[in-house]
Amino acid sequence: MDESGGSGQPRPGTDRPVEPHAGPTARTTDPTAPDRHENGNRAVDPSTGTPHADDPTDGPDAVGQPTTDDDAPQDPPTAGNGTGAGEPAEPPADEHRTLAHSGAPKSPPPPSPQPRGGLLMGRPFGVPVYVAPSWFLVAALITWVFGGQLERVLPELGAARYLVSLFFAVAFYASVLVHELAHTVAALRFKLPVRRIQLQFFGGVSEIEKEAETPGREFVLAFVGPLLSLVLAGLFYLAMQPVEPGTVPGVLLAGLMVSNLIVAAFNLLPGLPLDGGRMLRAVVWKITGKPMSGTIAAAWVGRALAVCVLIGLPLLTQSGALGSSAEDNVGMDTVMDALLAAILAAIIWTGAGNSLRMARLREHLPELRARTLTRRAVPVESHTPLSEALRRANDAGARALVVVDAEGTPLSLVREAAIVGVPEHRRPWVAVSGLAQDLTDGMRVSAELAGEDLLDTLRATPATEYLVVEETGEIYGVLSAADVERAFVKAMARPS
Repeated sequence: MDESGGSGQPRPGTDRPVEPHAGPTARTTDPTAPDRHENGNRAVDPSTGTPHADDPTDGPDAVGQPTTDDDAPQDPPTAGNGTGAGEPAEPPADEHRTLAHSGAPKSPPPPSPQPRGGLLMGRPFGVPVYVAPSWFLVAALITWVFGGQLERVLPELGAARYLVSLFFAVAFYASVLVHELAHTVAALRFKLPVRRIQLQFFGGVSEIEKEAETPGREFVLAFVGPLLSLVLAGLFYLAMQPVEPGTVPGVLLAGLMVSNLIVAAFNLLPGLPLDGGRMLRAVVWKITGKPMSGTIAAAWVGRALAVCVLIGLPLLTQSGALGSSAEDNVGMDTVMDALLAAILAAIIWTGAGNSLRMARLREHLPELRARTLTRRAVPVESHTPLSEALRRANDAGARALVVVDAEGTPLSLVREAAIVGVPEHRRPWVAVSGLAQDLTDGMRVSAELAGEDLLDTLRATPATEYLVVEETGEIYGVLSAADVERAFVKAMARPS
């Protein structure tokens, strides 16, 4: 089973919601003449896949009294990798307040370090492979269960049967790794980035960050995993032929053959998030021409499959259809069968729901445009007092300040979080240069960026504000990370 799609998790920002603007403002050499620019901002996170829906509220103006410009409060870092999409959020009732009277925002929580996924085992094809802590629990469970079977088949092994069982558990998950590497190689062949492979409870996951461009590639990407499991089952079957049955090698090879057949058959079931579900999605996508239709169909089949597993697996076990007599399937075995069915059903149901959410994210991703999210900005020189800069911005209807040199070249961006931290009586004595963040190459983004390209650009250089420029180099405005988050949340809340 593999998992495609990046995760975007916008972090709460400190900026006010944005108003869409009609066009760019030209760069000027006269800092007293306000430029009418459209600026927007955005925030994205990488790691977990779900946006923060809480919208920061405004509070009273900050009352701190900094003694120097350096005392202005610093913005908390907003960073992350992930993807999001949306359109400008509806402004609240107090949206038309001027920049000078913006309330002090709540500080967002510091970004938590992205989980690495467990113990790093290697980097085949440049993709990190992690073993999750839950794998050790499963390995112990497999060792115990398979050891009990060996006691009946090879009683002469004694306690050594558990070493043989542990070897089987490791070999089985090596087969699962081959299954996931098949997805990874296919994804890399189609130029789709793979974040990592993780071996975990009930199998493995290949985290592919982008969606296949065509239904044919989607089908191939999903099918290669079960195909490799079937190939492994065939190889283990061939290896069994010269081996005497009833020996340790014979039992191990038979167990690995059967387990790979089970992995292939289970993943071919036609419901998301299983590989068979992705194959069904590709078929519906090909027929309808709409990837979202394929996702909806495969996800609902996956949910129906989860219900069938929850009810059907214990019934099959109790009926003896899986090989054991009905009289033996009582007591603790019944409880274990029901628990296993519940866990499998929960995994499938949750995965189907996540697939629907990711599909909706991708559907709304093109709506996220730098040009429509950009805030209008006013250029000011570095020695300009904050009160004068805010007056110019308010007169121009702008909500951002760009520090420029005498020739009008942008040097830095004045941080809104720093502005609200300066009391009004101090603003005439504080220069904007003390509240600004120097521009780096990654903080300059094109006004033409949209969708995933915009998210990738902002993810590469985490910041709270970005300078948006035209292709000619003219200042278009300022993009705020918090505005992108709000647009993302609104888009995700809207039905597909």
